[in-house]
Amino acid sequence: MGRSYFVDEAVEEYLSGLQAPPGSCVTGLLAGQSSPQRDFVVLAVQTPHRESEGQPKASKGVGQLDDIDVEWVTEHAKQVSRMLPGGLSVLGLFLLTPPELSKDAQNALKRLIFAMEKYIIKGRLWELSEEDVTDRVTLHICSKTKKLVCKTFDVKDPKSSAKPADWKYQTGISSSWPMLTCSVEVDLQIPVTGSSTDNTNKCMKDGLRRWAKQIEAAYCLVNGRQALDDSELISGQKKNPKTTNRQTLPTRIFVSDSELDERSTALVQVCSGSMRVRGVVHCRAYIHNNKPKVRHAAQAIKRDLINTVCSRVEMFLEDLLINEGSQKGLCSGQQALPRRVFAPMPISGLSVCDYMFPDESTSDVAERLKEMLDCETPEEDIDTSLESIFSAISGSEITDSHDDDSSKHVISEIQAENPKIQKAPQYFAGVAIAAAIALLATATSLLYFS
Repeated sequence: MGRSYFVDEAVEEYLSGLQAPPGSCVTGLLAGQSSPQRDFVVLAVQTPHRESEGQPKASKGVGQLDDIDVEWVTEHAKQVSRMLPGGLSVLGLFLLTPPELSKDAQNALKRLIFAMEKYIIKGRLWELSEEDVTDRVTLHICSKTKKLVCKTFDVKDPKSSAKPADWKYQTGISSSWPMLTCSVEVDLQIPVTGSSTDNTNKCMKDGLRRWAKQIEAAYCLVNGRQALDDSELISGQKKNPKTTNRQTLPTRIFVSDSELDERSTALVQVCSGSMRVRGVVHCRAYIHNNKPKVRHAAQAIKRDLINTVCSRVEMFLEDLLINEGSQKGLCSGQQALPRRVFAPMPISGLSVCDYMFPDESTSDVAERLKEMLDCETPEEDIDTSLESIFSAISGSEITDSHDDDSSKHVISEIQAENPKIQKAPQYFAGVAIAAAIALLATATSLLYFS
């Protein structure tokens, strides 16, 4: 017996309304939450049209299956993954084809699902646990008959074959899922060696990976309870299938400054610069109500923290390369990390997120939500209050006394405008205030000792 997918009726309505030009097919993503017992699909969204610069907009859909733009489908999956809060992820793909293309649909879906997973895990800095589900769902839809064929592939095995799965529609699947919230203070400095783009990105990823391991091992309280055992998240309460009230569970994360279970030692490292990530991040996660465990909830909120910090650093570096054309943007000019904003998903009541740079407005966010998630979001429904506004402060030139004039460096500082943020304590803790993440990119001189 294969896996069972419980699908929100909003997804059924969306999929039944999909249309493609005659002889063409449409691809899209399926998002939701996996658990060891069952999977839940709460969102379906078709791949947006890719417009080439200088080319007129073509009709939606592609022709033969070989014409599917794998690179664009995987990029869409990456962008949507960034917009999903903790507990939610891209579970798989759907493919709408005319009857004459149905025969080869499974081969096309397999090619897409493995390409998508490979692309997404490149940016994943947390480790999979033994309980994590590695099956990904594929759904083939005949555009004429609307017949569905649901199968799964185990993405950890490139040679795996398709397995049949159940696809069941239900009403209000996620309407009563508990929501976890947490604000976490982050103060992370990463040394950067060399000046090449590849080297800088590698240093940043290595530094973030070390930090992510600390977060995964962090002490966590969920609704005041220690998240180490297999106790149920919501215990002592009778489940009422008619209720749609969503319970909000405050969460706190505590991380020691030193490496856990290791003796702390001083480290001297020659570097050409450093990047500092500092501020208070708002985290949010959802957990299914099928007898979830406290530790599963803690895992979801921790992964959301790791994902949102790493996504913003990645977006910041991408923005620097676009605007500056080189890595010199790390030590010159005024830059800022985007802040996290939230918007409600249609019908389900769950929230998705986006990242808004200082020079952007809610209309830009609404436009991205339309393009990436194919949903209309009123600007007044976009919550921008959970993280603060950023400003960039440039310092003065600093010259090492051992260097000549050619070795001068400029220090650029980016920090959150939030008077409530005090000096970081000996741990990072979830707190009641909401602010944002900030970045300090500092070019330092090499020091020589005689």
